[in-house]
Amino acid sequence: MSAESSNLSNIEHRAVIKYFVKKGKTPKEIFEDMVSVLQESAFSIMMVKNGLAHFNKNESCEDDPRPGRLVTVVTEENVGKVEKFVLADRRIKLWQIAEELQISKMSWRNYT
Repeated sequence: MSAESSNLSNIEHRAVIKYFVKKGKTPKEIFEDMVSVLQESAFSIMMVKNGLAHFNKNESCEDDPRPGRLVTVVTEENVGKVEKFVLADRRIKLWQIAEELQISKMSWRNYT
């Protein structure tokens, strides 16, 4: 198996786990089968068990929605404003910009 074909996304891994769950395989059997085919890129045994728990309450391979997640603040308008603040005063603090834009300081992760 080529490196490219063994590099599966999380959703693809979950789809494989879901298939084996439907076949009635145990977590250990699923894990061993995945390791034999995917080698280092296979999920850990704990991830397989988490996948099984996920399928016991949800049929989807997608991540569950996360309530309370921040709405993105990265907009053309905000980027322009931040640029103006920094050009006007290179020593401006993040909290000052956040205050001016009325956004959470946690939102700065979105700018990097």
